[in-house]
Amino acid sequence: MQVDQANHASKVEEFEGLRPLLFSIAYRILGSVGEAEDAVQETWLRYDGSSTRPASTKSFLSATVTRVSIDVLRSARVRREQYVGPWFPEPLLSDPYQDPARSAELADSVSMAALLLLERLSPLERAVFVLREVFGFGYEEVASAVGRSEAACRQLVVRARRHMRDGRPRFTADRRERQELATRFLVALKDGDVEALQDLLAADVHLVGDGGGKAPQLPRALVGAGNVARLLASVFPAMARVGVTFEPREVNGQPGAVSRDREGRVLNTLVLDVVEGRIRTIRSVINPDKLRHLGPVADVWALSHEVKQARRLTR
Repeated sequence: MQVDQANHASKVEEFEGLRPLLFSIAYRILGSVGEAEDAVQETWLRYDGSSTRPASTKSFLSATVTRVSIDVLRSARVRREQYVGPWFPEPLLSDPYQDPARSAELADSVSMAALLLLERLSPLERAVFVLREVFGFGYEEVASAVGRSEAACRQLVVRARRHMRDGRPRFTADRRERQELATRFLVALKDGDVEALQDLLAADVHLVGDGGGKAPQLPRALVGAGNVARLLASVFPAMARVGVTFEPREVNGQPGAVSRDREGRVLNTLVLDVVEGRIRTIRSVINPDKLRHLGPVADVWALSHEVKQARRLTR
């Protein structure tokens, strides 16, 4: 009995040490915090239920969470095809896995833009790309994880790289420049300063929201610096007047903010894509189902009514 308890305790310790890596793999494959957490839990159940100890716990658990995530993604893609409006990944405020040797790859791969590009790949391409290009697994480990030959995995990686490369902007701002621009953006947002906002936006900027049919959202993407600046300058000061606060945060490794109502409940997240010194895309996640992992969620419909009244009073 004592031996069994010691083995179990050892398994728990090993698993918990690898949990950040497992979650980070699953999140990049799935784009969902909840589904990634479920995949990690299923991986633990399979590991705990196994009577043998693998030669490499890291390889075994990484392979298991990858297979579980691939299965989940295949069913999730059907649901996403029926999703109301644009679908965005669930916002992630901090990545639990850190590796100084691969910090650039990790930061880039968790951005909203990168995750949306990954959505274009097949589940197998996505998993292979994540394991190889993001986390640096060898082809032998990748092949074992997905049940394909090394040669097949190399081909999958080549295809995935091409899709990812073709979809990415050529020039991106450095971290400090992005943060400085985001700070200026939030100040202009609170002030309702149309001219200041326009100066920060790319001419073809896109404002896009993910409400999933469960929250007020734009019927389609709003395009153009003038259009976006005028809408933001009209809506956000009214939100502030009814008690909404805007907390600057990194969202999926990019500059952004979390909006909260007067009770501190989460209303939405904003994330900014910065290209060549201008904000190219503003993505808002307001679907309450995608925000629950961040804390209590605001009643967005009631708040929307208050904001509309506040806007009328200032016209």
